[in-house]
Amino acid sequence: MALVERVEALPTGPGVYLFKSRSGRVLYIGKAQNLRARVRSYVSGGDGRIRVPRLVERAADVDIIVTPSVKDALLLENELIKRHKPPFNVRLRDDKQYLALRLDPEETWPRLTEVRGFRRDGAQYFGPYTSSVSMHNAVSNLRRIFPLRSCREAVFRDYARRGRPCIEYEMKRCAGPCCGLVDEAAYAELVRGTALFLRGRSTELADRLRDRMRRAASEECFEEAAQLRDRLTAIERTVERQQIVAERPVDRDVFGLARRGGEIEVQALHVRDGRVVSAQSYGFSDVRIDDGEVMGSFLGQYYGLGRARELPVEVLTSVAIDDDGALGAFLAEQADRRVALRVPRRGARNELVGMAAANADLALARRLEARESVDAALEEMRVRLRLRALPRRIEGYDVSTFQGSLSVASRVVFEDGRPVKAEYRRYRIREAPPDDDYACLREVLGRRLARVGREPLPDLLMVDGGKGQLAVVSAALRDAGLEADAISLAKERDAESPAPRVRRSGGLKAERVFVPGVKDPVLLAPSSRALLLLQRVRDESHRFAIEFQRDLRSRVGLTSILEELPGIGPGKRRALLRQLGSLRAVRAASPADLAAVPGVSARDAATIRRFFDALAQPADDGV
Repeated sequence: MALVERVEALPTGPGVYLFKSRSGRVLYIGKAQNLRARVRSYVSGGDGRIRVPRLVERAADVDIIVTPSVKDALLLENELIKRHKPPFNVRLRDDKQYLALRLDPEETWPRLTEVRGFRRDGAQYFGPYTSSVSMHNAVSNLRRIFPLRSCREAVFRDYARRGRPCIEYEMKRCAGPCCGLVDEAAYAELVRGTALFLRGRSTELADRLRDRMRRAASEECFEEAAQLRDRLTAIERTVERQQIVAERPVDRDVFGLARRGGEIEVQALHVRDGRVVSAQSYGFSDVRIDDGEVMGSFLGQYYGLGRARELPVEVLTSVAIDDDGALGAFLAEQADRRVALRVPRRGARNELVGMAAANADLALARRLEARESVDAALEEMRVRLRLRALPRRIEGYDVSTFQGSLSVASRVVFEDGRPVKAEYRRYRIREAPPDDDYACLREVLGRRLARVGREPLPDLLMVDGGKGQLAVVSAALRDAGLEADAISLAKERDAESPAPRVRRSGGLKAERVFVPGVKDPVLLAPSSRALLLLQRVRDESHRFAIEFQRDLRSRVGLTSILEELPGIGPGKRRALLRQLGSLRAVRAASPADLAAVPGVSARDAATIRRFFDALAQPADDGV
């Protein structure tokens, strides 16, 4: 059945529609009060509403899911977008990329903890913070006003057992609940004040403190009144530094949208008590739907179930949303009260929306400028290193060995010059000798290339090292019958001739790029954008490998370290424990004692001894 005929057979009730390609891939997901009318507006050009001609050209079919109401369609749309990741929809990244503060009032002595993401677990969440520095500054300043404890439970119990508080109490950054220096009622007031301040309720908080201060003074509790006065003064000074955007204390979320072709930026401003308390920017690329649909889809995901966001009394947007009231109904249900959804055209609200839109435009300009810089770096890389294509996706590999043992490897992924941490991988070397870097790299690449059916090769494979490491990559690709551009990056050796130098953490060293089939290394200028990007990939892969190695070493007391012995399988591990009696005896055994164990060779004994000797040494970050 042709797509046009399929559309005419659709029902007229609310639901979700899914445009699909000939291969069955979901291209776009939308919601509608009237499915037939909405989908018809896409495929019929008679009313001039063909907003996404590229979608219609690629769409071969449309599926629908009927729902009881358009609000239910909104919820279903959000879930399906997460599942199918259609290319024509905008997808809001998970908040786990941002830091947040968590406060659980149900704890006996609540404290602020740093978390990633929001959950519906009964606790209060504040944020997100796009920078750990900004979050730490906020917490540091707040603890001077409301001195909640910051220690973990184990530390708290330890100081309670000692009967004296830590230095945080002396610095007036903790009320000392571990030693009974504050009662539960007073501490609960600190918790409430913290929550009010982080929610932006500065006016309400100041009024409360002012009333308590007057009451304490009237009761001649002058010390308490002085403390409340100091706290009130600190709050007022902090609030003065925040930008006032409304004379009336009102809570609003304001969203502005900026667009240049398929590039879109949405700026979110959070106004609490009439003041901007936080702002975030969200960028989307290759967007092929109109601004109203972008904003509607964005807000549906932004306030979606599971995000635990505080809903204000008013949501302002710079563009109109045509969703038949679904978003407003959903927000009202989430907040358990009416949430006004407005597109202001004049007055103070319009000025606020204009500010959000101006900030979105600025963020978009910066992002596009940064992209142009990355594109220039990738083009320079393609030309200078004679690559087949622009290396938009780069995989970097590094092998890390701790004093000849405990070898691990890492893979990092960069797309368009930015790390894609969800696709990082860690490798434990299981078969290769731990002191053979080439064999370790060969093992890792063999495991990677075996998954090429599920994970296509990148535009560029990069390894940390010289000609030897590059030869291993080339051989692994050749043995697998695959083709891909590959390079290696290494610092010059001290004995080699002078070359352009760059300042690195290890000293003044020139970077050399090795390319297959080329005898001499390619020397990029120290200021080369391509070189800086390659160094970033190399340094990130090295950091990730070292981090994994430290993690393994920290598990020595938690799991049987025998499982980490390179080249020693279950049978040999059982033989070692059976012959020597315990893990402690294995760690203390001499090479001769180890070699006397049935099935353990002299080479195995040397490897085991070297492994345990290395574990006894302090960690070296430069390995």
